[in-house]
Amino acid sequence: FLQVLNEKKLQEVDSLWKEFETPEKANKIVKLKHFEKFQDTTEALAASTALVEGKLSKNLKKILKKIVAKDAHEQLAVADAKLGGVIKEKLNLSCIHSPMVTELMRGIRSQIEGLITGLPSREMAAMCLGLAHSLSRYKLKFSPDKVDTMIIQAISLLDDLDKELNNYIMRCREWYGWHFPELGKIITDNLTYCKCVRKVGDRSNFASSDVSDILPEEIEEDVKAAAEISMGTEVSEEDINNIIHLCDQVIEISEYRTQLYDYLKNRMMAIAPNLTVMVGELVGARLIAHAGSLLNLAKHPASTVQLLGAEKALFRALKTKRDTPKFGLIYHASLVGQSNTKNKGKISRMLAAKTALTIRYDALGENTSAEMGAENRLKVETRLRLLEERGIRRISGTGKALAKTDKYQNKSEIKVFDPSGDSTLPVASKKRKIQEVDEPDTEVAVKAKKFKAAKKEGTAVEDGEPVKKKKKKKDKEKQAEEEEVLSEELPTSAVIEPCCLATRVALLFHDALFMATFVCLQNTEKKKKKKKKMKNEGED
Repeated sequence: FLQVLNEKKLQEVDSLWKEFETPEKANKIVKLKHFEKFQDTTEALAASTALVEGKLSKNLKKILKKIVAKDAHEQLAVADAKLGGVIKEKLNLSCIHSPMVTELMRGIRSQIEGLITGLPSREMAAMCLGLAHSLSRYKLKFSPDKVDTMIIQAISLLDDLDKELNNYIMRCREWYGWHFPELGKIITDNLTYCKCVRKVGDRSNFASSDVSDILPEEIEEDVKAAAEISMGTEVSEEDINNIIHLCDQVIEISEYRTQLYDYLKNRMMAIAPNLTVMVGELVGARLIAHAGSLLNLAKHPASTVQLLGAEKALFRALKTKRDTPKFGLIYHASLVGQSNTKNKGKISRMLAAKTALTIRYDALGENTSAEMGAENRLKVETRLRLLEERGIRRISGTGKALAKTDKYQNKSEIKVFDPSGDSTLPVASKKRKIQEVDEPDTEVAVKAKKFKAAKKEGTAVEDGEPVKKKKKKKDKEKQAEEEEVLSEELPTSAVIEPCCLATRVALLFHDALFMATFVCLQNTEKKKKKKKKMKNEGED
C-alpha cells in the first residue's frame, strides 16, 4: 500500500508522468505504507486471478481491515472500478477511480523497484515472469496435456508412413516375385509376407525351414508345395540379402506405425475426447490438422466442418454451376460409412452439426469427460436407423407414433389376348361364316355381269348403222340402273364384320378394285355418248 504525499501535483494529469521520471521524484509523490510478501506462486496466482475477475481475496480483505480502517476518513485509489465497488460494499470504504488514478498507477508501476526497497531486480524479474506465465495459463485454461500441435505432427507422420510402407511393400513383393512368384498369391498379408521372406530367404529353404510361428499349417503346406514347383528365376545370395534388408525396414516401420497410432489415440482422448467418440481418432486428428488447431476448428460452423478437405471440389462446382459436394474429410467417419448411398448426405450433415458442438465443448469447456460425444453419437445412430428403416413419422401431434401405411404387395397379372373383341357380331359356326362370305361374292359377280351386258347393249350397232333416237328411253333406263348400282353400299361391309386382320385386308382390297372398275366403266360410257352426239349432229 502506498500513501500520496502531495495531492496538489496529482491534479495536473497531463504532466504527472514527469514526477515519476526518477526514483527520487517518485518518493516525493508517494510513500510505501505497508508491504506483504506472497508465500509462493500459487498464492500469488490466486490473488491475481481474484483481482482480474473483480473479486476480493481473503488476504486483501484482512489487510484492508487492519491498515486502511485506521484511516477510514481518507479515500482509497483503485485501478479497477469493479473492485472498488466490491470494497465499498463489503468494507464501507470510499474508493476513487479516475484518469488521475490511472496515470498514478502507471507511474508507480514504472518506478516500483525504487519505491519498494530490499528486493533485488533479478528476483523481481523472475517473480514477475513466473506469475505472468501462471496467469496466462489460467486465462487461456491452458494445460500441458492439451497440446494439439503434437496431434498435427503425429497425423502427418502417420500419413507419410503409410505412403512409404505401401511403396516399400510393393517393391519387396515385385523384387522377390521374380524368384518366388507363387508366394505373393498364397500370402496376402504384407507384414506376414515380409516376415516369411526374412526368415527363409531363398525358396529352396522353405522345405527345411519351420514357419509355423508365422503361418498357419494349411498355408505353410501350400507354400512348401509351391516352392518345389516354382517357375521363378534363380537369384544370387547378394540379391537375397538386399531383399531381406528391405523386409527388415518394412517390419520396423510397421511396428513404429502401430506405436505411433497408439500414441495418437491417447493424445486425442486427452485433448478432444468428445470429437474422438463422434468421428474417431484419425478423422478427428485430420480435421484438427486441416484447420491448424483445435481452437481454429471450434470457430468453424457446421457447414464448414462438413466440407473440410473438399475445398477444391467445392470451388470447381461453384465455378461450373454444378452440384456442390456433400462431404469432405468427414466422409471417412464410421457413421457415414455405415449408411447407404442415398442417406450419406443427410447423415454427414447431421454428423457435422453434432461434431461442431463437441469440438467447441472440447476446446472451450472445462469438463474432460466424453459424455456429450456419446449422447450426440447415439442421436445420430438413431437417426441413421430411422432412415435405413424408412420410418415415416407424423408431422402433427407428438411425432412419436409411426404413420399408418399399408404394406406394399406386388401383384403380377399375366394378360392373354382375347380374340372375341375383334368382332361385334355374335359368334357363329364356321359353316355359317363361310356361307356369309360366299354370298356377297356371288351377288357382286352377277351384278357385274349384268352391268357389262347392259353396256354392251348400249354400244351395239344394228346392221352397221348407228343407234336411232327412238332408243332414248332404253338409254335412260340403263343410266338409272347404273346410278342404283353406284349408290348401293358394298354388300360385304353390311353383311359381316371380319373376324381377323387377314380377311379384313382382303375385303378392303376387293372393295377398292370393284369401285375402280365402276369408275372406269362410267368414264368410257361418257366418252361413247359424246361421240354419238357428234355423229348425230354431223348427219343432221
